[in-house]
Amino acid sequence: MGIAAQFRINKETEIKDSLASKKMIATGDKAADKLTTLKLAEQISDLQNLLYAAHDAKLLIILQGMDTSGKDGTVKGVFGQINPLGARTVAFKAPSSEEKNHDYLWRVHKEVPGKGEITIFNRSHYEDVLITVVHDWIDTAECKRRYAQICDFERMLSETGTVILKFFLHISKQEQKARLEERLADPDKHWKFDTQDLVERKSWDGYQKAYQRALLATDAEHAPWYLIPADSKTQRNLAIASIVQEKLVSMKLKYPPGNPEYSKLKVE
Repeated sequence: MGIAAQFRINKETEIKDSLASKKMIATGDKAADKLTTLKLAEQISDLQNLLYAAHDAKLLIILQGMDTSGKDGTVKGVFGQINPLGARTVAFKAPSSEEKNHDYLWRVHKEVPGKGEITIFNRSHYEDVLITVVHDWIDTAECKRRYAQICDFERMLSETGTVILKFFLHISKQEQKARLEERLADPDKHWKFDTQDLVERKSWDGYQKAYQRALLATDAEHAPWYLIPADSKTQRNLAIASIVQEKLVSMKLKYPPGNPEYSKLKVE
């Protein structure tokens, strides 16, 4: 069984129970695990060069999780070695006035990867079935419609050449408390802190239920959800790097055929 299969969401159990069944791939040697992750990140960079050169397939990485779950840290730790020519990160914030004038997927569709590109979504269209549900901005019927629309959207992306990997970074409530307190205690980390995080924390149970429903409703073979234990930053990065590297290898990427006419050229 590959690494990816070990972290697939289990549709038969609650998220917290599914997490308990996940095999920890970190060895416990933090330095060694970080080195392994770095080597995987370098391999991902090499494979991204092949992806960019072939200019055919596209890779979309979706990172979702509660505040402080490590989305920014994942981008840096797993994708920091990639040549920015063929990769980019999109951080979705609250929609602008212009974006609100369109359907909720409008701003997302224009950011999906082009041929040969890796795009990482730091948050995504899933916010539209999470925060909107928790705060009762949409009703149950609208939420179900959005689940169906998201499934159709991702199927269309898949059928037109986009490989999709979706990661739910799960941290415990206790770990989030510790990370928020760390930011408050260090003035150099105040820029990371948002008082809204404390407001959303009050709805912790609501978010857990919303994630449970959203992940189960939108998991698919062509757009799978991976449940990543994220209390350990080392374990989180190692797991995601392993899955991404495994997927890129499975795509059997190759450089495009050489041009035979080039053999006739001479550089003076």
